[in-house]
Amino acid sequence: MDATCDAFLGGRVKVFQPKQGFRAGTDSILLAAALEADFSGHALEVGCGAGGALFPAAIRATQARFTGLEIDPDMVTLAARGINENGLTDRVDVVEASAASLPPDWQNRFDLVFSNPPFFEAGTIQNPGAGKSGAYLESLPLKDWINAMLFALRPKGTFVMVHRAADLARILAVLERQTGEITVLPVHSYPEAEAKRVLVRARKALRSGPMRLLEPRYLYTEKGGPRTDWALGLQQDANGIDWN
Repeated sequence: MDATCDAFLGGRVKVFQPKQGFRAGTDSILLAAALEADFSGHALEVGCGAGGALFPAAIRATQARFTGLEIDPDMVTLAARGINENGLTDRVDVVEASAASLPPDWQNRFDLVFSNPPFFEAGTIQNPGAGKSGAYLESLPLKDWINAMLFALRPKGTFVMVHRAADLARILAVLERQTGEITVLPVHSYPEAEAKRVLVRARKALRSGPMRLLEPRYLYTEKGGPRTDWALGLQQDANGIDWN
């Protein structure tokens, strides 16, 4: 596979990605920034691709261990290369497997589970193009993907997901029955635009309570304008997201 070496977090991280097909970007950075830098447990990313969120998360949370789950063998190969190139062999590993069939001994295993699942149900959009279908189209219904994440998450562990804002209701319909301390952060392209993304955080097996909806964040100062300081801080300075 022809691949490029792309710099993330202002050059702190190398990610090897296919020249054609899905390439990690802003969503991956948002997901990595949603993890606390002082987290020190064992984290699982479901659907890690070539490491666009996995490696920045590992660089930020230097005391944590990370496992990436990925079904595409080509992405697993690229991720393994990235693990070596970023000097993460002692803390990061990647497993080739499907979210639909997690190993039985992974139940209640991880302290934190995070993911950027495929965004669209099959048949709802045109074919996204060569090498992109697996990243864009659901091979597993969203509710089953979320349940797989919760299966692997230990009680009181932390769930984190980035997804389309349009699917927030689908996400909450699953989470409200199995988690508590649900917090939602809407992300807009620019002021006055509708939210395109949501970051959702929750804790497994806690009593359900009021959901917290945080003030919105913006990626650009205006339509067609420059990146906001907030977005640049995530992308270049490895800043984290303030969930408070």
